[in-house]
This record gives sequence, C-alpha cells and structure tokens, in this order.
Amino acid sequence: MNAEPGVSDYSNLPKGAMTMSSSNSKRRIAGAVAATGALLASMTAAANPVPWQMNLDKGATKISHDIWDLHMAALWVCVVLGVVVFGAMFIAIFRFRKSRGAVAATWTHNSKLEFAWTLLPVLILAGLATPATILTRDMYNATDSQMTVKVTGYQWLWRYDYISYDGKPVTKVPTIWSRLAWDSNKARQLDSGISPWSVVDEQTGEHDYLLDVTHPLVIPAGVKVRFLITADDVIHGWWVPDFAAKRDAIPGIMNDSWAKVDKPGIYRGQCYVLCGQDHSAMPVVVKVLPQDQFNAWLAEQQNAATLDKAARTAQAAPPKPEPAKG
Repeated sequence: MNAEPGVSDYSNLPKGAMTMSSSNSKRRIAGAVAATGALLASMTAAANPVPWQMNLDKGATKISHDIWDLHMAALWVCVVLGVVVFGAMFIAIFRFRKSRGAVAATWTHNSKLEFAWTLLPVLILAGLATPATILTRDMYNATDSQMTVKVTGYQWLWRYDYISYDGKPVTKVPTIWSRLAWDSNKARQLDSGISPWSVVDEQTGEHDYLLDVTHPLVIPAGVKVRFLITADDVIHGWWVPDFAAKRDAIPGIMNDSWAKVDKPGIYRGQCYVLCGQDHSAMPVVVKVLPQDQFNAWLAEQQNAATLDKAARTAQAAPPKPEPAKG
C-alpha cells in the first residue's frame, strides 16, 4: 500500500467538448445510457438481493439489526392500523349505504370511544418512540471503542488514518488514499472505448463499475471501531449501509460514528452528499478481516513503513568521509 502524494481531479475531460458534432453527441449519449445501466447493475450486485426481496437487508452490525427490527415494528403497526381504518371505512360504505335503507344515527359523540381512540395513538407513539430514542443514543455512543480511524473526504477520494488500536497509538501505518479503481476511472472517461460492462471483479466475476477502489479501509472483525469523519474541501458524506454508519464529512468539524462487525468480508458504501462533478466516483470499500489476520496485516504495514523510512534516511544521509591515507 503506497501513500499518494496529493489530491487532484483526474476526470480528464477532452477539449472542445462543447463543439461536438451531432453524431458524436448521439454516440456519447448512447455511451452514457450504457454506463448508467452498468452502474445500476453494479449497485444491484453490491446490494446482494435475493429473488422476490421486498425489504432492506439487515446489515452486519447489531445497530443495523436493531434499526431493521424497529423498521419492521413500525411497518406492522402501519399495516394493522391500515387494515382497521380502511376495513371500517369500506364496511361503512357498503353495509350502511343509503340504497339499502340505512338511516344516519342521531347521537353526537361517545366519550368512551373518543377516549379510547385518543389513548391508543398515544400508546403506539410511546411504544415506538421509546426504542427509537434508545437506539439513537446507542448509534451515537462511540465510547469504549477499541480502535479509532480518521476519515477525511476530498474531491474526490477518501483518506484513512489509523489513530489508535487496542489502547495504543498507531504511528507507523501509512495513510491510505482510497480513490476510484483505475479500471472504472478509465471506463468512465468520454471516448474511452471501454464498456462499463467489462469492469468486473477478478475474484467474484461480478460487475463493480464505480464500486471498487484502489485501497480499501481494512479493519478487524469483532472490534468496536470509531470513525472520526471530516473533510478538507467541501461537504461529503461517509456511508456504509451494512454498518448503519452514516455521517456528514464537514470541513472544520469532526463527526463520529462507530461499527462492530462480526462477520469478515467486503462491505461497500458511497458518498451520499452531492460534492461536485465526480461525486459518483468516490465509493467506500471496507475490508473486514479476522482479528488475527488483521494483526498480521497491521504488523506488515508497520514493518514496511519502518523499512521505507530507514531507506529514505540512508539515501538522505551525507556520505562518510574516507579515512586519511598515510
């Protein structure tokens, strides 16, 4: 993993784009449509849907599971209320219609009924608001984290700095510059001649156009990781749906989120704030390793950084004077 020296825009738009001929315009529009289709297919593959899936995925953390459970509870409350309300309405419409000789009642109100339909919504709201409040508190509770990673958004890439791990500062791991993978970047250029459908993951064979990065963020499984999220130029948004981690990245402000992922794997996300022309070209990829493998990876990065520093120091050191002959 090599730290990149700087941040730059590499969209490489061709000169004279505003003076395209009609045929070029049609060809580029067709290319844009194909690229959009490939992007939608890639996003579908990343979401890992199953046949007849009608709901969101549960995610990979306890917080994401709790959010899903609360969502389902609210959904079933809405279903029951809808059945009761619309059922009563249709019964009143068809059973007590004027053509059947129904006569409107003359009573004005029923105190017990009015009290019941006032109390019931209050109890329902309290029943949903209580777990939602507890869940919101837990979502922002990043205390007792075993690892801290600083996330910085740029136009248009992410920078990851390891701050601490297992109660000790991490000082020798180089900065990770995570930008759009080069094959996707080449395919998205105008007149590249590269089909977005040709951009696939070498291991899985799935389309990953605009979804893969040069260097993913690597974290250990089963460890509570705190993410300190900020930006260096404009407002970005760091979001990994499977982690239920979603925070604004604002210059001059440090927001935080956290995740504890028990299942190793590759998890993908996106910048969710429209941050400029290449907003779609800064995906988020997090690689979760078993803890022993992560420890080995971390030691490898530290050793590589130490060797690199020693080599740079040796090159910069002045030559030793030769001993006098005599």
